[in-house]
Amino acid sequence: MTDYEPVLSTVEQLSMLDDKELRQHVRFLGHILGEVIDERAGREVYETVERLRKGFINLRKDDNALLRTELLSFLNTLDATTLREVIRAFNLYFSLLNTAEEAFNYHNRLIQLRNGRDLWHGSYLDTLTQFKQEGVTLEQLQHMMDTMVYMPVFTAHPTESKRRTLMEILRRIFLLDEKLTNDPLTAFEEERTRAEIKKQVQLLWSTDEVRAVKPTVRDEIKNGLYYFNVSLFDAVPRSYRNMENAIRRVYKEEIAAGATFKVPGYIQFGSWIGGDRDGNPFVTAETTDMAIQLQKRTVIRRYLEDVTKLSYQLTHSQPLCQISDELAANIDESEQRYAGAFRAKPDRFLNEPYRRKLYMMRHRLEDNLRLLQQYFRPDLEPTSLGLAYQNEEELLQDLRIIHHSLVSHGDADLAGSELTDLIRLVETFGFYLYHLDVRQESTLHTEAVAQVLRQTGLCEDYQQLDETQRQSLLTDLLARHELPPLPELEGQNKEILSVFQLMNRLQKEVSANAFGSYVISMTHQASHILEVLTLGRFAGLCGYQENGETFCLLRVSPLFETIEDLSHIEPVMSALLENEHYRRLLTASGNLQEVMLGYSDSCKDGGILASVWNLYQAQQRISHLAEQHGVKCRMFHGRGGTIGRGGGPTHDAILSQPVGTVQGQIKFTEQGEVLSFKYGNIETAAYELGMGVSGLMKASRSLVAETGHDEPAFMDVMHQLTTVGEQSYRKLTENTAGFLDYFYEVCPVTEIGMMNIGSRPSHRKQGDRSKASVRAIGWVFSWAQSRHTLPAWYGIGTALEQWHQNDPEKIETLRRMVKEWRFFSALLSNTQMSLSKADMNIARRYAALCEDAFQGQQVFEVISAEYHRTVKQVLLVVNEDKLMSETPALRSSLRRREPYLDPINYIQILLLQRYRENALSEEERDKWLDPLLRTISAISAGMRNTG
Repeated sequence: MTDYEPVLSTVEQLSMLDDKELRQHVRFLGHILGEVIDERAGREVYETVERLRKGFINLRKDDNALLRTELLSFLNTLDATTLREVIRAFNLYFSLLNTAEEAFNYHNRLIQLRNGRDLWHGSYLDTLTQFKQEGVTLEQLQHMMDTMVYMPVFTAHPTESKRRTLMEILRRIFLLDEKLTNDPLTAFEEERTRAEIKKQVQLLWSTDEVRAVKPTVRDEIKNGLYYFNVSLFDAVPRSYRNMENAIRRVYKEEIAAGATFKVPGYIQFGSWIGGDRDGNPFVTAETTDMAIQLQKRTVIRRYLEDVTKLSYQLTHSQPLCQISDELAANIDESEQRYAGAFRAKPDRFLNEPYRRKLYMMRHRLEDNLRLLQQYFRPDLEPTSLGLAYQNEEELLQDLRIIHHSLVSHGDADLAGSELTDLIRLVETFGFYLYHLDVRQESTLHTEAVAQVLRQTGLCEDYQQLDETQRQSLLTDLLARHELPPLPELEGQNKEILSVFQLMNRLQKEVSANAFGSYVISMTHQASHILEVLTLGRFAGLCGYQENGETFCLLRVSPLFETIEDLSHIEPVMSALLENEHYRRLLTASGNLQEVMLGYSDSCKDGGILASVWNLYQAQQRISHLAEQHGVKCRMFHGRGGTIGRGGGPTHDAILSQPVGTVQGQIKFTEQGEVLSFKYGNIETAAYELGMGVSGLMKASRSLVAETGHDEPAFMDVMHQLTTVGEQSYRKLTENTAGFLDYFYEVCPVTEIGMMNIGSRPSHRKQGDRSKASVRAIGWVFSWAQSRHTLPAWYGIGTALEQWHQNDPEKIETLRRMVKEWRFFSALLSNTQMSLSKADMNIARRYAALCEDAFQGQQVFEVISAEYHRTVKQVLLVVNEDKLMSETPALRSSLRRREPYLDPINYIQILLLQRYRENALSEEERDKWLDPLLRTISAISAGMRNTG
């Protein structure tokens, strides 16, 4: 298989001249894949793949009806086994293409670094240079960095269809490709490297890309941990080092004049994996306990590895070096307490003080692992020696003593390399790796509170109270210095309370930072937040100390998901922030109010325009309320991978937030295919972290300088566009006859639920086929598979057309909005990407799957008309003649994939027809299921994002 090169305009050809190397690599990898298919699957499969590949490439160049009929007829002749092998071939091609593109982008960044030129837009150097030109001083930059928190939150939402085993092989191919591109190799070494790449492609072919069994929550936790081991433990210190180097380069005059700076630990990580129990019956308190212990074991293993490496680097001998008095005293004290480290050889490293200290540190970390072994293997005899580090601060103290000593005798450069990197790791990951958020649905808290209050005699029938009465009662309970003992609960309520009790225990046993936020999904009222605090109060997570001081170890984050929920933010948050006892608890927990905003459900509910605009306004209202009440505020963005779920480039997404609302802190979910794309390799992970942090810095300019405000006229236009866009979307999804039948019959939503890609059910209520029941992930994932990508653009064309009505002045206003308003520019940029991934010719073929052909055709024509209207209107507003003209490299990437996606879509349609044929026996139908599920995985890989 070799690359397809789309026909490009002259402008695109000029902008893609440096793409030649990428195309060569894609051809190289495609050629190897072709050889492997020929060797391993046989000539017949190879020739079938080639016939389809070349045929659909020709169709993209010239839509020949005869050729199309011939190809579709040919597909109909293929048996299940051949179809499976063909699908696997295209799937692996997409994986190799994605790897080649990632390697190419990294190679280009490396060339810029080596040449010492200005770096890419969004790099630390580019960002700080811009700051310096705008008059931002080093002192102001320090103030900004001291307030910053950049927190990606990993979730297990099932949108990554690629197995971890395959990701590991692709990582090896990435490294080999990098070696081939960047290293000076002899002819022999180059030949050997190419042979090694082929070996890895052979391994890819021999490894099933589809999971044999549905992953457990433990599997999902391990999948999340994979990215820390494979990239983030190295990428995080690299990102900090890049920032320090950029500051030294840009602010060299101030530093030469005596100014100092310190880059603080602004990168943090969160996770929902093992903590998100909303709609997932497999996540229990026991599961959450396991998640924290697995996290701790992962990070301590890394510290042990790095401390061991340091012992081979810090080989200073006495009297050739003079260690600090502090370190000398520390070693003497440690030898008294941890002499067991040298039981076999008491004089080991006696004249090498750093190695002697590090060896004792290793001994203690090994004991930490022995303690964890008691959790994972309770059947074994305990082996802990009682020497383990109690917390991350103890380990940090030891590392800093070594650092200070090295600096004291002139080894600052040595102290500033691997040792500083390890200090950065411990500061970032502690003994907990990441802050585990807990999420649960609001009604379950209400039920648990009702039972607790009934059994303690505090309220006989809590659920009969109105909202005002509930707030009053819960506030009174939170204000009391003593509450009755927690009663014995049953069933689900017992499980709800056990989570709070677990949080209390693990914050003491593992780390005070082990947990992040307690997220309440479906937050509709202020009482929903007070209920969680009340349950936390009974579990000892908040209350009053013996001296009467308030304490609160529970940070509650309400999640507003639907369009209606977003409109309720102001009354809900006002009621809380005006509540004296809530404010007291908030102050005790750090005076930071986090609010989570749901992109997926709001988009599924009211469409993309209503979603993005209501989210935008919600952030403004929350920020204003927080400022009024003297509270720090952090937005938690529930973004998915695709545009329809809040996706898009992180840097641009952060910059498109309302002016003045970011305030140095941002938290956002990272899930599914986004994790492997961003964090599958060290090099890409460091780049993505840098782009995200630089976006956060630019969006936080209001911390150090006056920033502008949104133009009221633009805001008014968005109000009007949103009204029309939401009406258009709701008309389709809620008031069009047969629409939900169309969705379930045209899209493979039911079949996606059969894939072994996540532990969570695909519907909130099994058997309920309503729009409200299907999860937003399945909603967006399914529309993408059938090449509609509808959630990301529907309603925008109608809104634009009806607003401007071909009035030149209004069109010019919209064009000004694109140029002057990042929010609107990002919206239309993302819309273009989604429109480019849609294909109405293929979508029409899916529409033919409808049982009621006439009704299905009617629904499709409505969708198709809006698609073409949206393309026309977006191009008019951005003043271009082609979608994505401003991003030719991305446009070329998408177009490069099209002729390879086409056959998989046609095969999927064919298999959906066969699998859904009720006249067939169960055995006959089942033989088509395996290749059908493989098409879902292949289309996901080809489109680069899924849910």
